[in-house]
Amino acid sequence: MRILLAEDDELLGEGIRAGLIQDKYTVDWVKNGQAALQALLTERFDAVVLDLALPRLSGLEVLKAVRNKKIATPVLILTARDRVEDRIAGLDSGADDYLTKPFDLYELCARLRALLRRSGGRATPLLSYGKGKIKLDPAAHTVDKNGKPMELSRREFDLLQMLMENPGKVLSRETISQSLYGWSDNVDSNALEVHIHNLRKKFGTRFIITIRGVGYMLEKESD
Repeated sequence: MRILLAEDDELLGEGIRAGLIQDKYTVDWVKNGQAALQALLTERFDAVVLDLALPRLSGLEVLKAVRNKKIATPVLILTARDRVEDRIAGLDSGADDYLTKPFDLYELCARLRALLRRSGGRATPLLSYGKGKIKLDPAAHTVDKNGKPMELSRREFDLLQMLMENPGKVLSRETISQSLYGWSDNVDSNALEVHIHNLRKKFGTRFIITIRGVGYMLEKESD
């Protein structure tokens, strides 16, 4: 899962970035509002952690601009502004959650997981597929197949989570790649095909369906 972090405080931003990476997120970090807005207008992110007191363009202005463009990326405001009026303004401008500084990093990660779960239309934290034969826990970062733990790389895990969150929906190569990789990643041209191949080896050759010229999907399960 790819997160955009918009925070101008160097020390705090580095700490948040390190914590999110440790929690298995891909993190791209910008330090002003204009850079945040440009990133959100041109690239795909799974969620945004947004400070309000950004230089060049405030976080609230960034939020209003992306919502006016109908960009529905989940936004968690992270700010020192703790007045009720500030929280109301942030939420009414389109934020999905509001967390005040100082904060606990574990809570931030838990709130992000909740945002991502709600944005995917899920009521429960666990994902399952194949009549419950495959179970994925985003919080623990574990996958079981028929009750046995499976060893997956970070990218394989993220790809599997994306597919399990969207059964019956074709995900384009661009959509998948923008979610898996950040600006600092050096990506081979066939990296995605390698991850698909590895998942098929572990879960079955027909597990992931290729839609030629479009992308990949898991077949939607019947009720």
